[in-house]
Amino acid sequence: MSRVKDLGLAEQGMVQIEWAEQHMPVVSRFIRERFGKEQPLRGIVVGAVLHVTKETAALVRTLVQGGARVFLAASNPLSTQDDVAAALASQEGIEVCAWRGMNEKEYFDCIRWVAKQEPNVVIDDGGDLHATLHKEFPEIAEKVWGGTEETTTGVIRLRAMERQGVLKYPAIAVNDARTKMMFDNRYGTGQSALDGIMRATNILFAGKKVVVAGYGWVGRGIAIRARGLGARVIVTEVDPIRALEAVMDGFDVMSMREAAKIGDIFITATGNKKVIRKEHFEVMKDGAILANAGHFNVEIWIPDLEQLAVSKRTIRNYITEYRLRDGRKIYLLAEGRLVNLVAAEGHPSEVMDMSFANQALAVEYIVKNKDKLEKKVYNVPDEIDKEVARLKLKAMGIEIDSLIPEQVEYLQSWQL
Repeated sequence: MSRVKDLGLAEQGMVQIEWAEQHMPVVSRFIRERFGKEQPLRGIVVGAVLHVTKETAALVRTLVQGGARVFLAASNPLSTQDDVAAALASQEGIEVCAWRGMNEKEYFDCIRWVAKQEPNVVIDDGGDLHATLHKEFPEIAEKVWGGTEETTTGVIRLRAMERQGVLKYPAIAVNDARTKMMFDNRYGTGQSALDGIMRATNILFAGKKVVVAGYGWVGRGIAIRARGLGARVIVTEVDPIRALEAVMDGFDVMSMREAAKIGDIFITATGNKKVIRKEHFEVMKDGAILANAGHFNVEIWIPDLEQLAVSKRTIRNYITEYRLRDGRKIYLLAEGRLVNLVAAEGHPSEVMDMSFANQALAVEYIVKNKDKLEKKVYNVPDEIDKEVARLKLKAMGIEIDSLIPEQVEYLQSWQL
């Protein structure tokens, strides 16, 4: 039975879902229409732990149209859109356990609730469902046909499970699809992270020194968008190739120890812990703003900040002021959680269209190939990746060329 904040918000939530679906033609029109006719998911149970947003609703409704029954929980305690959760909980074939502001126990209780439904296929964002199944419900995990993973952090966890030989079902790294990471991670987070910071603070980016920790696809997107707003962008990295790429892209690159002394705004995007910690807080200028764009609230190491502070208070929604012993003030946004989903609405619907199209088609792929897949982490099949791109171009009214037979032959031959 669903647990949401207020079922009375369902009508309002449905309007929001319709708005998202209007901008998500691949998953909400093309794939949904085919799923409705072919019923590739008929009778299966899907357990999903995702950010409960209007975009996620588009995916869930498409899975149900394909014949699935979906049990959905939140992948972040502060990212649920309560009206959307209510709207989904009011629809046939969907049950939801999510509300904004869950405590840690409630958050994991809902994930356990999903696991107990004995899903055939699981969809996760961050890896908490995968980890919970393996740690607490191994007998259920053994029966799972396969799973998918939406984000970098979760893929890292799945690959660690595979290396250690404990992965109990095949998993598809949806995050690593080109039509996901090159667009969702770069353009989606690049825009939405800055949107979250601006909504929370109402600050001007122009002229500010913005420190971006990590230069993967997320970090690239943030750095490019911050520069577009007139910020002077500094990148910190541990990978020499990515650091070199940032230099060649025109950004200043330095260690976090040095960047901490001069930055005005810090945005973490690494997927690792303790990226900004005590030694960095100690040298930051008065008024420094800290935001996180990584999945978990461990990149900005809050225990160190709590230890250094003599007092803290809430300045505005999603801004906590920490006053240090020497009088300096450091401002933490969104409790160190995903700033784009806590202080704003997450990624624009248009970019989530591709990410969730990959999810829908990956679930279908698992169902069709469940007896052939091994217990390891797979990349999204190239044919799915290209199909998502093809459908997106079709939705945008864009036509591209195709190879003529002579060109195909030429590319397959070693002779001129």
